[in-house]
Amino acid sequence: MDFVLTVTETNKYIKDLMSKDNVLRGLWIKGEISNYKHHYSGHMYFTLKDENSVIKCVMFKNSNMYLKFVPENGMKVIAGGYISVFERDGQYQLYVQEMQPDGLGSLHIAFEQLKRKLEEEGLFDPAHKMKLPFLPRSVGVITSSTGSVIRDIINVTRRRFDGMNIKILPVAVQGTTAAGEVASAIRKLNEQKCVDVIIIARGGGSLEELWAFNEEVVARSIYDSEIPIISAIGHETDFTIADFVADVRAPTPSAAAEIAVPEKQILIQSIDDFRKRLKKSLYRLIEYNRTRLNALKGSAALSQPLNRVYQERMRLDSLNRQMYHGLKLNLEKNMGRFSMLAAKLNALSPLSVVSRGYSIVRDIDGNVIKSINDVNKDQNLIIDVTDGKIDCIVTDKHSSQKGVSTYEKK
Repeated sequence: MDFVLTVTETNKYIKDLMSKDNVLRGLWIKGEISNYKHHYSGHMYFTLKDENSVIKCVMFKNSNMYLKFVPENGMKVIAGGYISVFERDGQYQLYVQEMQPDGLGSLHIAFEQLKRKLEEEGLFDPAHKMKLPFLPRSVGVITSSTGSVIRDIINVTRRRFDGMNIKILPVAVQGTTAAGEVASAIRKLNEQKCVDVIIIARGGGSLEELWAFNEEVVARSIYDSEIPIISAIGHETDFTIADFVADVRAPTPSAAAEIAVPEKQILIQSIDDFRKRLKKSLYRLIEYNRTRLNALKGSAALSQPLNRVYQERMRLDSLNRQMYHGLKLNLEKNMGRFSMLAAKLNALSPLSVVSRGYSIVRDIDGNVIKSINDVNKDQNLIIDVTDGKIDCIVTDKHSSQKGVSTYEKK
């Protein structure tokens, strides 16, 4: 054993060897991402695998912050970096400095990932989109201060509605600062509340050149805007995230101006047509009422107004006679019925019984005596007869069941 190394010395020696290897210190590896983890420190840890092998990978925050897409498990990528040994664990791994999708470009994947995320959050929901004003008092334009886009928007707006107020907020439309400037301009117009509609415009270009309008900060600023926004980014075939979030998408910047501003001459013509139709309607109404008035002038109601009074008076007299006759018949009917009921009542009256030769015996309290059991000896009684009353005293009482039917009275 001429040469003995510690574990640490061994791992360091291997690391030094790898760092001097021209292949290992700058290579590209393609594979499928698995075991992906984005640590709270900002570093990314994952493995790349193919059908037979795996290799551990790490991508530090200062490198992954420039990625245009978010790595996901199962995504096929090409990673560029260098191979080295992590001395503490004695494991070699790929230190990734750059990464791009294997197949579709990173910008395309980033576009689809953000589109899916914002759609799930409801930023594309048609229910959230606002209607454009019919006739805005002022139009806000967010675009580059140079180039054909701003000239086209101004020319189309002036041609359609001369005198329309245009408020221009110049911004960068590509580059690292473009997204922030566009978002800031949207917020500024909302704070000032000086326009009724906003146009965000840019000429055509590649996906990279239009990328500022695919940034999340721009999408959320459009969604949060309380002023309707028209997006006019690129050509008709170009679609950006801003187009999906905006209230209206225009195929070109010139078309955006046409959508935002109505044509003054057409409005003037429409007003003139309305005025003519209103005038004709008023003439027809006047003629109609004149015809009615002439007809009323020749009517009997106006030429001989007392005739109607006389007719109504005769009608009233007729109704009075009918009412009198009806009341008389009803009274006679009820009088007959009353007489019949009075006769029945009289037949049942005690006075009627007395008038036929009968009498009614009462005690001094007015109670009718119906039985010998109702009186006592020496009790004072009153007898009602047809022509008066008889006061008497009971001297004796006999039951009719013993054959005695007379009373001794005093």
